[in-house]
Amino acid sequence: MCGINGILGHIDNVSDRIHQMNDRVLHRGPDAEGIWLCPEAPVAFGHRRLSIIDLSENGAQPMVSASERYVITFNGEIYNYIEIADELTKTDLSLRFRGTSDTELLLEAVERLGMTETLKRIKGMFAFAIYDRKEKYCYIARDRMGEKPLYYGMVGGAFVFASDLASIESLPQFERKIDTKVLGTYFKGGYIPAPFSIYQGIYKLEPGHFLTVKEPFDAWKDDIYWDIRKVAKEGTGNLFKGSFEEASESLEGLIKNSIKGQMISDVPLGAFLSGGIDSSLTVALMQSMSDKPVRTFTIGFEDETYNEAVYAAKTAEHLGCEHTQMYVSKIDILDTIDEIPTAFSEPFADSSQIPTMLVSRMTKEHVTVSLSGDAGDEFFCGYNSYRDVRRGLEILSQKLPVLKGKTRETLGNVIYKAGGNNAFMHKLSVVLRVNTPEKWYRNIREDNLLLDELIRHADAYDDKINTYDDGFLEGAESNLMLMDMLQYLPDDILVKVDRSGMMYSLESRIPLLDRDVMEFAWTLPQEYKYDGKTTKRILKDILYRYVPQEMMDRPKKGFSVPLKTWLTGDELGEWARTLIDEIPDLMGEYIDKKIVDKMWNKLITTGEGDREIWKILMLARWFEVRKVR
Repeated sequence: MCGINGILGHIDNVSDRIHQMNDRVLHRGPDAEGIWLCPEAPVAFGHRRLSIIDLSENGAQPMVSASERYVITFNGEIYNYIEIADELTKTDLSLRFRGTSDTELLLEAVERLGMTETLKRIKGMFAFAIYDRKEKYCYIARDRMGEKPLYYGMVGGAFVFASDLASIESLPQFERKIDTKVLGTYFKGGYIPAPFSIYQGIYKLEPGHFLTVKEPFDAWKDDIYWDIRKVAKEGTGNLFKGSFEEASESLEGLIKNSIKGQMISDVPLGAFLSGGIDSSLTVALMQSMSDKPVRTFTIGFEDETYNEAVYAAKTAEHLGCEHTQMYVSKIDILDTIDEIPTAFSEPFADSSQIPTMLVSRMTKEHVTVSLSGDAGDEFFCGYNSYRDVRRGLEILSQKLPVLKGKTRETLGNVIYKAGGNNAFMHKLSVVLRVNTPEKWYRNIREDNLLLDELIRHADAYDDKINTYDDGFLEGAESNLMLMDMLQYLPDDILVKVDRSGMMYSLESRIPLLDRDVMEFAWTLPQEYKYDGKTTKRILKDILYRYVPQEMMDRPKKGFSVPLKTWLTGDELGEWARTLIDEIPDLMGEYIDKKIVDKMWNKLITTGEGDREIWKILMLARWFEVRKVR
């Protein structure tokens, strides 16, 4: 796990510039720094290292291949690198690896297999750039689901890339121009989805994609090597034929294999344990394959509505883990809020970023690598909202049987435009405008009148990020899960996990995002995931072989926080009100302060709208730190 940077093309003082870019990602790689300047072309690679595999100089980067043709700067882990290395040495008897790092494997694999075949073969989380000194072009790739970040764009006539926007911001040639269309998208979800960033002309490489940038490095070609849409379509068209019990056995084996590969580390390793299904399953399988207690970590809240620490402790005790927990104080919260703009280099407003940062900081005091149970909800139908959408549409068709499809949607649009600030008319318009599960799912996320009024002041990139048609797959839940895999999982959940961990130089690994697990999950019949009563049915079936069902039978809480209580309390409420008062100076040209005041008053008087206020606060805090005008 590291931070990578690069400049392709002519730029003044390139050595100093790449060093500046490295400095901005010190937290991603505190163990060592490396810079490579190509002697025959305007190419510079930078690297900050967090040593995980092969701690010797044999793992240092940027790394040059044995033939000296290829050079790489790499962030992430390749979990099946030993297997691929064995295959390469059997087919090429002259190949001798200098060390034991997956970085060297990537170099030699690209040289022998080519870029596309290498990407198809490797399993892991990664973002890397490989320069071919012979052909004078650069490959830049990102993992299948987007666990590792990669930004890119043109700055001062040169093509640049980086793990973090802060590295690009460090370049004096960079003009910090806000992409105003992104703001409308940000306010809807609380994050900025790929391929866009907060800045004009700077993009995120999309998951499963790789770029080819050829000299003179003023243009690029974008290719897809793995597409979750294609995986979903093929999987649901070729369903698993065996029984539920056979599917459960097969899935357990795949997850175990993933965890076994992800437990390889030359530094101390542990796991996050929230007390929920996914993290408990991850820890249970880890412990079943370990001859010593697995180190587990969790945080708790005094508010019992949000506290799962007590359940996590019981699960850890039952499994025989070495457990560490911490209860969050108000001071912890305020300190973490101060660090958010550094951890997240563009606006990000998932409030569970706070507990994720806190548990990451605590975990780093004990280990350098931590496994996580994320992605279970998206791949195994875990969110209650999937069930609610189906029920909502059924109720709507019963209540309004006369209004069908487009007729209902057209009426909803008319009411939306004519309703003004009337809350009832707004809600009615939202209900009427939906005639598919996908539209319902999108609209329930945006159902806030004042926030909707705020969004009207900015465009959005909705036409470019809703990347498949409604009804692409058979079944409402399948389409909603795919929607989340295309946006919410990579651009919210995985951003949160990566940035929170790397803020404290902690590597987070997610076994459920193993390629084989993901592809198998899409072949499972829907009733194996959700049968109308039990969500994540197949994951629970596996877990109950290790943890008694009665220990886990409780309402789903998720990794949420008592945000409403915090924002209406003394310390955090005072901070929020002060920041809101500064909005005209911070970002007055983008945000209407009068609408924000209405939203704040609504929160104080009714307790509604805490998530929307948090989006505004995180945007304002970003502007405050970045000093962008």
